[in-house]
Amino acid sequence: MDKKNALRAGALASGTTLMMLLMSSPALALTRDDGDDPGPGLSAIDTIGLFVVAPLAIFAIIAGLVILGDKSRKQPKQG
Repeated sequence: MDKKNALRAGALASGTTLMMLLMSSPALALTRDDGDDPGPGLSAIDTIGLFVVAPLAIFAIIAGLVILGDKSRKQPKQG
């Protein structure tokens, strides 16, 4: 029975992925729209900083604030 369920799940995932790929339209990056005014491109370092370092830094700041807020609420045990 497990093989049948695994085969069914694999077929569903494959079919869904294939349909998403077939139904999505290309980006058409070479076709300009009216009023389109793109800025200068990003360098590799700018891209890594914007899409990797910045989200990790934001996550670390939020996690740090949550940890600090949690520790400040704890009261010492009286025994």
